[in-house]
Amino acid sequence: MPHDPIIFDPNGGMSRLLAIMRALRDPDTGCPWDIEQDFNSIAPYTIEEAYEVADAIERADWPDLEGELGDLLLQTVYHTQIGGELGHFDFASVVRAISDKMVARHPHVFGDANRDKSAEQQTRDWEAIKAAERARKPQSGAVKKRTLDGVAGNLPALLRAIKLQNRAARVGFDWPSTTQVLDKLVEETQELIEAKAEKTQKDVEEEFGDLLFVMANLARHLDIDPEAALRAANTKFSRRFNAVEDKLTALGKSPEQSNLQEMDALWDAVKRDEKIPD
Repeated sequence: MPHDPIIFDPNGGMSRLLAIMRALRDPDTGCPWDIEQDFNSIAPYTIEEAYEVADAIERADWPDLEGELGDLLLQTVYHTQIGGELGHFDFASVVRAISDKMVARHPHVFGDANRDKSAEQQTRDWEAIKAAERARKPQSGAVKKRTLDGVAGNLPALLRAIKLQNRAARVGFDWPSTTQVLDKLVEETQELIEAKAEKTQKDVEEEFGDLLFVMANLARHLDIDPEAALRAANTKFSRRFNAVEDKLTALGKSPEQSNLQEMDALWDAVKRDEKIPD
């Protein structure tokens, strides 16, 4: 079966990519691996590609980001091809839906709403529009739509904590000040200490989860993205530990041949070096 000529056209744009995916999924002439895939098997790759996009941005590697964005776009094309085969949706309907959503959620740009608002007010308006959209969705049976409905259960735990807290805060379930969150942080820390001393490992795990949940709430009150903050801390740790390892190499040692006292001293030296201006 001859392939669509646009597949070989370097200027074919989005139509080219869609044609490539159709060819890969063709049950007679396509790629056996691609034909076997479904929503569930592709989903982990979609998540992985999103993280690789974030990593390229953090490293400010723009050529790599270009490639990673292409990989992420391919995931959307993959899912829409499967959706079309099953009669659920296709690429055109997905594009139409997100375009309609963006227009509806920006009345201050595409409608007659006042554009003279703070970013905070626009965020509140955005959340109010989203809440109205959820309220309009059809409900199954007599089940009442609840505040936390729709927060995806398979989000990264830290991100889901923030989303759950934001939803609860919208209906008034939130501490009014950071001071109260800090007080709760002290309380949960003490409960973790007590659990470690007196209770089971399961209790310790539960208290540790409570502590992380309050930390996420603190990040929200401080207007900090906890995922970004932790990624930055991971990067800093990696940079400093690599520098410690380099110093050990200069001394003719490996980390295994060193000890905590020596490596801790080198760690402090690395921190001092970072503070010295170029």
